[in-house]
Amino acid sequence: MLEIRDIHTYYDSSYILRGVSLEVKKQEIVALLGRNGAGKSTTLKSIMGIVVPRKGIVKYNGQEIRGLKPFKIARMGIGYVPEDRRTYADFTVRENLQVVYREPEGRNRWNYDEVFSLFPELKDIQKRVGHQLSGGLNQMLTIARTLVTNPEVLLLDEPSEGLAPLVAKRLGEAIVAMKDQGLSILLSEQNSRFAAKVANRVYILDEGKIVFQGTREDFVQNDELARRYLLV
Repeated sequence: MLEIRDIHTYYDSSYILRGVSLEVKKQEIVALLGRNGAGKSTTLKSIMGIVVPRKGIVKYNGQEIRGLKPFKIARMGIGYVPEDRRTYADFTVRENLQVVYREPEGRNRWNYDEVFSLFPELKDIQKRVGHQLSGGLNQMLTIARTLVTNPEVLLLDEPSEGLAPLVAKRLGEAIVAMKDQGLSILLSEQNSRFAAKVANRVYILDEGKIVFQGTREDFVQNDELARRYLLV
């Protein structure tokens, strides 16, 4: 569904992504791992059109999308959950969902009932405003808000960052449930244990280059990968 081939991305004169290639297949969870500064967030932003690669191919369902505006990419069916979450602090939980809600059509079915079924923690606090939410509830709301735009592919940037272990475990279960309901997911993570529990396949990014790709089992069985590329 999503194919990135040999993309090269810069911030002004800073060369960040140096020929990154990866793919996400239908109803698959792919983890992009790497240390802070490796280029994980830039990869997601390059897909979403927030930064435009100077070179390379970004395809969604076989269509080239490199260079399109982010809102056009979103309307095509790619949802993006940024690292900083960006919920509306003065809006209620319900209002955060209403402001982006798109009526489900055909292949998609994420409505209010579906997201509250996925995140029942949000159902009973629909009138609570964003700045009153914990980090975990804020992350759930950010994902729920993206789901009600009814994407086919979801980009998650550091979803477990700053969360307590039990909350991260709960979020991981929700991510697997989203995949089981038909979504394809690309998530960037520093937390390799979290990623290994949810992902079908793993890529490791180091200094802007892919240095490993394989199944979750390949990754888990190779202790050297974590020591060499992920430990600080």
